[in-house]
Amino acid sequence: MHAWLCENPVGVDALTWKELPTPTPGPGQVLLEIQAASLNFPDLLIVQNKYQMKPELPFVPGSEYAGVIKAVGEGVTHLQVGQSVACLSGTGGFGTHTLAPAKLCMPLPEGFPAVDAAAFIMTYATSHHALVDRAALKAGETVLVLGAAGGVGTAAIQIAKAMGAKVIAAASTDEKCALCKSLGADATINYSTENLREALKTLTEGKGPDVIYDPVGGEFAEPAFRSIAWRGRYLVVGFAGGPIPSLPLNLPLLKGASLVGVFWGEFAKREPQANAAMMGELAQWYGQGKIKPVIDRTMPMSELKAAYAHMGSRSVKGKLVMVNP
Repeated sequence: MHAWLCENPVGVDALTWKELPTPTPGPGQVLLEIQAASLNFPDLLIVQNKYQMKPELPFVPGSEYAGVIKAVGEGVTHLQVGQSVACLSGTGGFGTHTLAPAKLCMPLPEGFPAVDAAAFIMTYATSHHALVDRAALKAGETVLVLGAAGGVGTAAIQIAKAMGAKVIAAASTDEKCALCKSLGADATINYSTENLREALKTLTEGKGPDVIYDPVGGEFAEPAFRSIAWRGRYLVVGFAGGPIPSLPLNLPLLKGASLVGVFWGEFAKREPQANAAMMGELAQWYGQGKIKPVIDRTMPMSELKAAYAHMGSRSVKGKLVMVNP
């Protein structure tokens, strides 16, 4: 097997494509032949030693991937050789094979292609957990999605629309706003050229959005929160914009609003049954055509460094997926 190895977490340039012995699965593991692996923001942080999870060195990055089971370890009874699965395990995806924890593997229904599957779990599970579980979104409410053209943003638009909400998508270019419209957003805001607060005031007739989905952080967090509706819920999903914002605590008080943390990975660990039920519903929605990952492009696994550079340029719409021949 071959894989991109991180022996020194000082950045993408230190990754090396190496031949390694193909491992044998231990108890509770499966050996996967990887067909596709998506690039997520944590995959950049982890090779810079900036992510909350610090894997033991050396490690293979690539948190989310899909492929075919080639061997199963002791005690694995719910999966079998030849079965197609997707997995989000935090590491291991950027290679030709990996050992995956069987309990984290999502069996794929017939007709679920590997490229879509590799771009599915992190974005849709995060967005479903945020909007359905944490925000208790109701049909007819208005959702503002910041960073709406990215992986989790595009998933949030689709899930909010599937639940009957009105969606306002905010992104940094007209091209990204057009993509959001094509996914079902009712209105868009280009926050590079428009004043976010003024635009929200106009679009919501002064009421403000009921739910704000924020995977970006940075400079737009405070103006967005200042625009929130009475009893609004502000979902703290991540900080792709870089700086972690500080909000004056009088803002939630004045609006009777909630500041709600979203940590899907911890939810999946602590509430596995609820998470499994959620993943089942998402797979069903995919089969019904309600949701479908937006793929910016696929690139050969050997071009991982170029993919990282493309992600760093902030021009990605949806997800980047690496594929093995």
